[in-house]
Amino acid sequence: MRMIVAVACVATAGAVDREQPSKESRMRGAFFGSLVADALCLGSHYEYDAPTIKAAYGGKLIETYMAPGEKMGGTTHGVGWGRRNYHPGQRKGDQTDYGEYNILMLEHLASRGERGGQVDLKSLIPAWQRRLKSPSWGAWRCSQTKQTLQQVESGMTYSSLGGMSNAMAMRSAAAVAAFEDEDGAAKAARVMMFTHRNEEALAGGEFFTRVAFKVAVDGATPRAAIDATASQMGGWIQKQVEKGVRKFEEATDPLRPLSKEEFADDLAMTSMARLWDVGKTEPIKVGKASPTEGTLPSSVYIILKYVDDFAAAAKANAMVGGDNASRGVAIGMVLGAYHGVEGIPKPLQDGLNAWGKCDELLTRLLELDAAPLKGEL
Repeated sequence: MRMIVAVACVATAGAVDREQPSKESRMRGAFFGSLVADALCLGSHYEYDAPTIKAAYGGKLIETYMAPGEKMGGTTHGVGWGRRNYHPGQRKGDQTDYGEYNILMLEHLASRGERGGQVDLKSLIPAWQRRLKSPSWGAWRCSQTKQTLQQVESGMTYSSLGGMSNAMAMRSAAAVAAFEDEDGAAKAARVMMFTHRNEEALAGGEFFTRVAFKVAVDGATPRAAIDATASQMGGWIQKQVEKGVRKFEEATDPLRPLSKEEFADDLAMTSMARLWDVGKTEPIKVGKASPTEGTLPSSVYIILKYVDDFAAAAKANAMVGGDNASRGVAIGMVLGAYHGVEGIPKPLQDGLNAWGKCDELLTRLLELDAAPLKGEL
């Protein structure tokens, strides 16, 4: 009973005077919001210098999709990895590896014949292997993906797979539409991140899945869903959320210096996490990189600051650079759910290369019957 009351409160807390999209629109928005926000990052993914990004785009906020490193000579400066084209097989309107993973998970969820139930690695991993080895995966392969692929090929048991990176790699945008209850979606989010074993990374993916579920299914506002989920999960996750909330309040206070800075979002993110000396040529600015201790509060910051405008949030995140795609899938999932699929501007819908294919898959998924309850995953 207590959980039922909590969910009811979340659905109304922080309500604003706005016409709310339908539940189906919110679920579609959660998925396509992730893909759109991810694709907007393709041009500047792994470029860590905000002035370089701004100069490349003529001093303006990015307005459309870009090919990898477009207007930067075709490469970006991934700290510790060197300057290169990280997505050599991708083109304008395509996804980074984060988006490709979310498409792969949609394909798997739509193929199962039912909504809900258990995400089975016995069927998911062979599909993942085929996709990684096909020409359709033109994106970067992260270190955890490479390591896990080697583990699978060496015969390691599925329960032992993954590396200990604390990088958040959320792949559960379709879970909002695939599961009838929040706990089911949250557990699926962890299974889908099978390349990771680090609890911070897994908890980060669970956090944003729960937030998006509350927004899409329960009709909560992003702020209400963020606060409720932070309290629900507690501990380390709650501390990261509090960092993002405090920085949002600082950056939007006209009496404080941060609000007047040219690169306010960049400074906000880099100030929320430590510099990380990994023994390379220069320390990584963790607030802009993939570790969850930076990705989670930075995503919360962008969601709250740009809550009323999906496109502005997605574009502002892309302009900060770093591992903007990791943040993008989380930001797009939550704000896409809030604004509904209609809240994504038509040019961004039309320019997303995977839109048509994924729209058909998502329709198929939403038309599936719910699986009978079978206990815990």
